Amino acid sequence: MTYVVTDACIKCKYMDCVEVCPVDCFYEGDNMLVINPSECIDCGVCEPECPAEAILPDTENGLEKWLELNTTFSAQWPNITRSRAAPADADEFKSVEGKFEKFFSPEPGQGD
Repeated sequence: MTYVVTDACIKCKYMDCVEVCPVDCFYEGDNMLVINPSECIDCGVCEPECPAEAILPDTENGLEKWLELNTTFSAQWPNITRSRAAPADADEFKSVEGKFEKFFSPEPGQGD
């Protein structure tokens, strides 16, 4: 098992999860974070830290797409180990549905 970041993170990119990760397995895209599944130790400390509830165990049904996306982009985006402020409009996007289709960006973030 591993944890994955889902589309609830898109345009919110709260970084509370980054600070608590003991193995630094988060990677930063332009408008979301992902977890490297091969680095994740399944400790679960990140899941309750996410205000958008975007982090889920990959054992939940229907998360195959997100496991693949996290695997792909964690290999392309820079590692992030320190949190920064969320985007100013993050709370406005927190409950928006269909964020992947509307807003996903494959561009990398700045990382550490």
